[in-house]
Amino acid sequence: MSGVLTIVGDKWTVMIVMVLIGQGRRFNELKRLIGGISQQMLTRTLKALERDGMVSRTVHPTVPPQVEYALTDLGRSLAEPLQALGAWANSHVEAIELNRGAYDARADVKLAG
Repeated sequence: MSGVLTIVGDKWTVMIVMVLIGQGRRFNELKRLIGGISQQMLTRTLKALERDGMVSRTVHPTVPPQVEYALTDLGRSLAEPLQALGAWANSHVEAIELNRGAYDARADVKLAG
């Protein structure tokens, strides 16, 4: 189970699944929409998601070949709790930032004292 949680809880997995909700996307489009992900990390994460059956990879017979990634039924089932988690994060971001600021201020006082 921990191996599944490792991939499902990965930051890049979450972002890829969120970007693929609703439609398939090509590699460069994924890279552009996610931002900050290296080509190597995107490739590695997509392969892991494909291996786990959450993402399908379709090669279109064009020159050069175009590859499209899409969520499978299993991937779409993962998208549901991830959307709920994202909604929770958005609704609590201000409180979390306030708590972080208060914590950091207390830590600064302890270091100065």
